[in-house]
Amino acid sequence: MPLKTRTISSSLHDLTSIFTSPHHNLQTKPISSLKVAWRKDRKLDKAIENDKRYKICARVVKEVLNEPGQVIPLRYLEKRRERLRLNIRVRTFLNQNPSLFDVYYDRIKPKSQSVKFLRVSDRLKQFLEEERRIVKDNEPLIVSKLCKLLMMSKDKVLSAEKLVNVKREFGFPNDFLVNLVPRYSKYFRLIGCPDEGNAFLELVSWNPEFAKSVIERRAEEEPKLTGIQVRPNFHYKLPTGYFLKKEMREWVRDWLELDYISPYEDVSHLDQASPEMEKRSVGVFHELLSLSLLKRVPVPLLGKFGEEYRFSNAFSNVFTRHSGIFYISLKGGIKTAVLREAYEDDQLVDRDPLLEIKDKFGELLAEGWRERDEQLKLQREETDEDDMEMVAVPNVKLSVIFREASWPCSGLFAYKKPALYWRTLNIRYSFEV
Repeated sequence: MPLKTRTISSSLHDLTSIFTSPHHNLQTKPISSLKVAWRKDRKLDKAIENDKRYKICARVVKEVLNEPGQVIPLRYLEKRRERLRLNIRVRTFLNQNPSLFDVYYDRIKPKSQSVKFLRVSDRLKQFLEEERRIVKDNEPLIVSKLCKLLMMSKDKVLSAEKLVNVKREFGFPNDFLVNLVPRYSKYFRLIGCPDEGNAFLELVSWNPEFAKSVIERRAEEEPKLTGIQVRPNFHYKLPTGYFLKKEMREWVRDWLELDYISPYEDVSHLDQASPEMEKRSVGVFHELLSLSLLKRVPVPLLGKFGEEYRFSNAFSNVFTRHSGIFYISLKGGIKTAVLREAYEDDQLVDRDPLLEIKDKFGELLAEGWRERDEQLKLQREETDEDDMEMVAVPNVKLSVIFREASWPCSGLFAYKKPALYWRTLNIRYSFEV
């Protein structure tokens, strides 16, 4: 059956009610002068907030794993709370997350007193084994990500230090430069002086299969699913209640009608301020976010690659200028670029296979949280039983003297509503025999 063809105007049905003007005005004003007001997206902010507890636990685990023997005195970890952005005491953290570490006593020095140490729990060791298995199973995916990052760069070379800085965002293992890169010498190689912090990862061969962007692959799959041929282009959808001014609506409409420029194409001939270069830049950001685990990356990390990917000095304005494609979150005091199409409300729907690691770690944490809740429940039940026994003691007269005070009692005389407090200073027991 012959394939039907439709234009970008008909394929982007979400824009039919937005872009109505027939005028083409791409060149009337410089791109830098087109301003779009930032607007908070509570659902995408919630997606970032949901990972807060997970990230705190991951930072603490990483800190212990990096210690010699993977053990650390508790007081040493307490001193690093500020750097770890841990806003509770370490003892409280351990009580809240009992599945991560075991506490034991040892000496820091041979003749010193014994102090509390932390070591990796058996359950955490089991998770680390699972993590290694998942990374091994997804090694081809990791190799393709590294190749894609290199192929999008201007000189097909990236700083090893910069790649290490974004390893968590893209799911690269901690030792990828040492163990993974040498085993795939047909794709890339490490050059320079790693010991002096002057090492680079260089592309060795160009793989045409890796040179297809997510958008191009999506356009190729569309005819198989619907029988309709579409041009590669961005999925543009403004959030509910968000509107663009008329001038910006017209500009975006005309800009979307431009041919898609692959992030893997050579664009050295393009003017940096042209709409075509804007289209290519958006394509690079779209591809980078698509390659990331959570389809979001902190803007400062993206800025580290400005020279390699030909970003302008004001590159972050691209994310607000194209609010139907990206969102800039300010959660945690850090600007984070989010790919809208990857989320449904606050849930990530475009999931990377390497996210299985995060899921396994989440299960480990949840197991510890359930155990803690059960322990607290048992403690409350035991306390209630003790209180009932005291009430049931025969021939007991209780004389309670109330005075002005401002702290709550506990045990037998604790009031059930926490908002109200008993002001009790002295309780006299008199027994009749």
